[in-house]
Amino acid sequence: MNRIKIIFSLLLLLSASSCKEFLDVKPLESISDTETITDQNSALTALRGVYSALASGDYYGTSFQSIGYLTGDNIQWTGSQSQVQEFINKKVNADNSTIASVWIAIYRTINRANNVLAKVPAVTDPTLTTALKNQYLGEAYTIRALAYFDLARTFGGVPIITSPTTKPTDNSGIKRSSQADTYAQALKDLDAAEPLLPTTVDRYRVTQKTVFALKSRYYLYQKDYAKAEDYATRLISDATNYKLLKPYGAFFQSDARGTAESVFEIFYNGTTEVNSHRGQWQPQTNGGTRQWAPNDALVALLNNPAIGGNRSVLVAKDNQNRWYGNLYYRNPASDPSYIFRIAEAYLIRAEARAQQDKLTDALTDLNAVRDRAGLTALTTATAATKDAILLAVENERRVEFALEPHRWFDIVRTGRAPAVFNLTDQNRSVLPIPVQQLLTDKALEQNPGY
Repeated sequence: MNRIKIIFSLLLLLSASSCKEFLDVKPLESISDTETITDQNSALTALRGVYSALASGDYYGTSFQSIGYLTGDNIQWTGSQSQVQEFINKKVNADNSTIASVWIAIYRTINRANNVLAKVPAVTDPTLTTALKNQYLGEAYTIRALAYFDLARTFGGVPIITSPTTKPTDNSGIKRSSQADTYAQALKDLDAAEPLLPTTVDRYRVTQKTVFALKSRYYLYQKDYAKAEDYATRLISDATNYKLLKPYGAFFQSDARGTAESVFEIFYNGTTEVNSHRGQWQPQTNGGTRQWAPNDALVALLNNPAIGGNRSVLVAKDNQNRWYGNLYYRNPASDPSYIFRIAEAYLIRAEARAQQDKLTDALTDLNAVRDRAGLTALTTATAATKDAILLAVENERRVEFALEPHRWFDIVRTGRAPAVFNLTDQNRSVLPIPVQQLLTDKALEQNPGY
């Protein structure tokens, strides 16, 4: 399939389904690209299209997230599609349909953000005040930053496109930037967004707090531990709005959503917006397929009172005595997708502090997460060295985010993939550029080893 034509045809449709909980605006239908953003109402509609792309099934709705946990060591595949088993085996081929759909979905998100960033500044509608205009731009910058960050950690360097696509040939011939430059684009967008956004708390919509969260993650990946600690602290210090809920299941069980645990999550209403995760995890008796299931190793960790604590609620047994994942369970499928929880800020700060030899402070943060899970505190006697604390953080992240898309990226970013995953081919620490893109655009080059 033609990469540019696919992106062009998908990305110019900005009137996506309604998400009134975070963007209260009625969809505008049949808007041509040249007139999509002409006033405050159409600007908000276009921005809602950016969020809809982020929430789509091929991005944070399911497919991109699946890369983060299927390629780790917590999940088994119970179905028959060999392309999914490629992630489990850590031998993903360039013709894998999941990476093809993820690539398109992320660039769709980028293009919609580009459209907002290019057109909103020129709107003269008096109802689109300077404050609103800045907010819309800040939201688009932040989501584009997340998109480039996700591309960088998944594929390495990618083409950096910052202008909207208006015709199929617009993005043809753009060579891949380096991974470092792709990460740098994400930071550039976050820096641009931070002063534009409100300081309020909104768990479904980007604010300045969302930027703090993504910057803390970004700097951890870049091994800038002082800044990772700084931005994580900005969230943790806001204890009025962000806190670790007890017990662990309180942030998702009993149809909970938008709790104090959440910094940024995606809202799905189960009708016009559906989170397809549920169908993959739930067993047949609950209307799912259970094609993704916790493996024996993860089940043992979660059910070990000294390791999983009360996080054992993440798994359950069906009527055939088989374990299944229970983070996504709602019917209709309205489970949130969690992009950033406050638990991540604690564990980012714990890791960053340990890397700076602030071992006592690191243990304090690590133990906050352990305490919420009903575990006893680690001490300098049980975790006496920097390396011991870093390993404890790694292990804690494995169970804390067991069914969220962190494990693969965590182990790769710390250089521990050979030891943990027995990944002897370092070329496999990033995934291949989808073959469809290579066939369409000769300016693209494949990652080494594929």
